[in-house]
Parts: sequence; C-alpha cells; structure tokens
Amino acid sequence: MTPDKLFSLAGKTALVTGGATGIGRMAAEGLCAAGARVLIASRKEEACLRAADDLNTLGYSGIVEGFSGDVATEDGIGALTSEIAKRTDRLDILMNNAGTSWGMPLGQFPYEAWDRVMRLNVTGLFQLTQSLLPMLEASASDDDPARVVNVGSVMGETPHGDRAYSYAASKAAVHHLTKILAKELADKRITVNALAPGPFVSKMTAFATADKDTRSRVGAQVPLGRVGKPEDIAAILQFLCGAGGGYITGAIIPVSGGINVETGPDLFQEAYN
Repeated sequence: MTPDKLFSLAGKTALVTGGATGIGRMAAEGLCAAGARVLIASRKEEACLRAADDLNTLGYSGIVEGFSGDVATEDGIGALTSEIAKRTDRLDILMNNAGTSWGMPLGQFPYEAWDRVMRLNVTGLFQLTQSLLPMLEASASDDDPARVVNVGSVMGETPHGDRAYSYAASKAAVHHLTKILAKELADKRITVNALAPGPFVSKMTAFATADKDTRSRVGAQVPLGRVGKPEDIAAILQFLCGAGGGYITGAIIPVSGGINVETGPDLFQEAYN
C-alpha cells in the first residue's frame, strides 16, 4: 500500500449520529477530509443541513449529507434506519456519537434523568447498531472490515462523577458493550472500538469550555495542559476507519490528554518533602 492510501477513505460511506455539533462534527470533518461520503443525523434537521453545507464548502474530497434522526426512541431508530436504507445499501463506518448528559448534586439527582440518559446513550446506541448490521456486513471483508466507533468518555473509565452520575455510568456501559460487540462481530469482519474523550468544546460541555478563561482553567487540570482540539478527533477517526484500524477491535482509546492515567497524589509524597 502506498503512503497516500494509508488514511484514505475514498469510496467509503459513513454515518455519524449527532454529527452536527461537537465531537460528532469534528469526526464528520475528519471522515470527509479523507474522502468519505458522510451522513450526519440528529434530532435537529436544520442543524445537520447547516453543518453539511458548511463542511461541503471546505474543499475536501468527500461529501456530507445532513438529515434528521432520533436515536432516543424505538420509532426514531426505525425511521433513521429506513432513511439510511434509502440512501445506501451498504455502510462502511458507523459512529455512534449521539448522546446526552444531566448534572445534579448527589441527593437531588432525579429518577427521570437516569432513564433519559441511559435510553439514548446505551439503549439507542445498541439498537441502532443492531438495526444497521446488515448494511455493515454488506461492506465488510477480510482485508477491510466494516468499522463501528462508539463514543464513550474518560468518565466511563475513571471515578469522575462530577454530578453527571447517569452519564458516567452510561459511558462505562458503552465501553463494556463495545468489547462484547467486538468479540461477537469479529467473525462478521466488523471491528468495534470506542473513544474515551476528555474535555472538548461542545454544547454538552459549554458550561466548562465555551468561555475562554474557563476553558483555560479546565485545560490546566488536564495532564497535557489543554482541552481537546478538533483535529484530535478528526485524526483518530481517520486512523481507526482507515488502514491503521483494520486489525484493531475491542479497544477503548483514550483521547483525554492523560486524564485516563491520573491516580491522584503520589502515595509517599509527604515522605519526600
């Protein structure tokens, strides 16, 4: 394989849920830049259409199509699956990015917040993947597997609740489900991996990243000293969905600036002083 083909996704079709904003949009841009046809869907159709128009003006070799799709309900998943089937009979890449969060102090966390977050972040992810398996299988081969990339979180692998209890638990479930599906789908030549991002600029983290000063303070708490950048997501998608990811499955990839290996203060810190 020539070097220029290592990260090429020319001829591939991808679906990115929640692809109009945040990490989903960063991923959509990376896939489009590598030459893929990228379908982005979320509940807000206008946002998807606008994002697609914006990305299509950047001069990339791929193309982006936006439309509405709701992964939070059974009917919504059925409608989204039908819409995808109208546009393609095979799917090379599925990025399960759509998600939500809820934050409240312990002792005040509402019952419905748990159900709402789990329904989208875990149930919706699983059911959509299950619904799209025939299209993923149609594109899979020994030499070039179909790819599923789930979006977890560093909060799913470290004990950071930060008042988002259902979110953190849902992302831990996503990580475990990723490994289960990786095991079960390997013989169908479908790889299943997950990203475990730290803080990135998005609507979900607007309280911590929208303001430059706050973003700087939050970034200072990350071992590598900053919040994530769009290219951090774009490049990892090109890697996972290109030649580099063809022999990787069941991985939870930390895109968190080192938060995943934080362990607190040194055990014998006081003895050194």
